[in-house]
Amino acid sequence: MLLGIAGPPPAAAAPAPPPLVPVGAFGWPLAGVDPDAAPARAGTPGSVTRLFDPPPHYYGRGHRGADLAGRPGLAVLAAGDGTVVFAGPIAGRGVVSVEHGGGLRTTYEPLAVAVVAGTRVRRGDPVGTLEPGHRGCPVAACLHWGLRRPASTPGAGALDYLDPLLLLGLGPVRLLPTDP
Repeated sequence: MLLGIAGPPPAAAAPAPPPLVPVGAFGWPLAGVDPDAAPARAGTPGSVTRLFDPPPHYYGRGHRGADLAGRPGLAVLAAGDGTVVFAGPIAGRGVVSVEHGGGLRTTYEPLAVAVVAGTRVRRGDPVGTLEPGHRGCPVAACLHWGLRRPASTPGAGALDYLDPLLLLGLGPVRLLPTDP
């Protein structure tokens, strides 16, 4: 009776490449933030208080978005054109999800929701106002901004979580050595 399978373990699938996003198609999801430049000072609206930290596997621990500093009552804006596919409470916090072209979906929380599912939004349209209460936020209020798309690898889970800063051209920079 065989209890194991002979041979090398299956190779892990290579991660899917980041989405191709037209320049200028997306902007900062908080009102009053310069859409062409990330805020430089920590704690100013729009500055990143926690970076994307992908989980090692679909159900693993990690941080599936980026947290942006704000203040209670600050308008939360649709980062790009799309359709609201969810607007309502999840675990006591207001959440909005917007479906964009190419299967990309952005999420925004915690907020006082100002839209309903089915609403067409354009980049910069308000979807709600920022509420306090985001656990781990070092300022009065933080927006958790997420980005996901359908899974690129069968069996990997229903969705691939991506760094939303990629939408602004601010994702991780990978440098290659210049040595021959």
